[in-house]
Amino acid sequence: MQQYNISKSSSFYALGLSYKKADADIRGRFSLDESSKINLLNQAKENGIESLVITSTCNRTEIYGFAQHPFQLIQLLCENTKGTVEEFQKVAYIYKNKDAISHMFRVGSGLDSQILGDFEIISQIKKSAVASKKANLLNPFLERLVNAVIQASKRIKTETEISSGATSVSFASVQYIFNSVENVSNKNILLFGTGKIGRNTCENLVKHTKNERITLINRTKNTAENIAGKFNLVVKDYANLQEEINQSDILIVATGAQRPTIDKHLIQTDKPLFILDLSIPKNVHDNVKELPGVMLVHLDDLSKITDETHEKRKEHIPFAESIIEEVKKEFNDWLETRKFAPTIKALKHKLLDFKIAELDTQRKKIDNFNEDQAELISNNIIQKITNHFAHHLKDDNISTDESLELIKKVFQLENLIDV
Repeated sequence: MQQYNISKSSSFYALGLSYKKADADIRGRFSLDESSKINLLNQAKENGIESLVITSTCNRTEIYGFAQHPFQLIQLLCENTKGTVEEFQKVAYIYKNKDAISHMFRVGSGLDSQILGDFEIISQIKKSAVASKKANLLNPFLERLVNAVIQASKRIKTETEISSGATSVSFASVQYIFNSVENVSNKNILLFGTGKIGRNTCENLVKHTKNERITLINRTKNTAENIAGKFNLVVKDYANLQEEINQSDILIVATGAQRPTIDKHLIQTDKPLFILDLSIPKNVHDNVKELPGVMLVHLDDLSKITDETHEKRKEHIPFAESIIEEVKKEFNDWLETRKFAPTIKALKHKLLDFKIAELDTQRKKIDNFNEDQAELISNNIIQKITNHFAHHLKDDNISTDESLELIKKVFQLENLIDV
């Protein structure tokens, strides 16, 4: 694909930062909450950006979109987060056109995740695409690409075993707790924050620990109550946070706050306390490590889990990659079709003009001219001609660009509009 013909003056980019080069503090500076995402979409629209999708999770923040230069997208990101262009340049990656497409497939399929095979990211991409479409910022190219990535993700999940074992942050967090704390089933566990990661972690806690001493706290109490009802757990008011922390053996923090909500002043106990911070930005202040008996672990430490299951999942990467290549080829074939669609459409209009002029001439020459028969025959011929050209342009052995130029020149097709 030498040219994209999907945008009159822009290229397609995937840019952002992830756990690979950016630590939790930097990722926190570039994280986008829901209101920031909406602001970014609105600003993109005002700046003339035609299409983009934003993802911001605990492990990455990315923008997939069209721009004349990637700095347009970088600027949008920096203006809606606490990060700077200088910080971005140190840890970021930028992919263009076919490389951007490949990157999106790997991310959406869990091959680029901190925990190999994590399929939570695909739901984020789906949700982001819906938001972009609502804001009229999802053009046919990007919508088709998102759907192709979703298709590849589904196939990899069902056709390979890459999703076996700890394939999500929420599951890995529970596994980490098991490896770090003895007698987990008998410990007092407090989960603070019941967003998506919090909900999934809660479900894994109940399922795998068989612990009946799990308490939930959320700033919005009814959100916690909805989850607690499903698992028959205890919910406490946000006002009771400090009291509940001091009664806990394990504290899991998964809030969406933009600054630390837990620090050493909230902890007024000398007994051992294991704290797992699953938030980006970090929601537990590092000063808690000054307290005796407190062990603080952040989600970045979860990637250090290496077990037999993880190694087995790695064996399925080649199969997953072959699925991606298959789906990506279908997408690229569609893209090539879009490349010559304007020419074929213009050619058909040109042939119709010939038909109208010729039928008008023959109508004047021939008595009892059979209008219906002439229409049918000429339309069938036009369809056969355009189909013939379309099949020719799909041939991998010919230069599509040269053929397009020749067709335009021979039939004098001017002012084509890219689709």
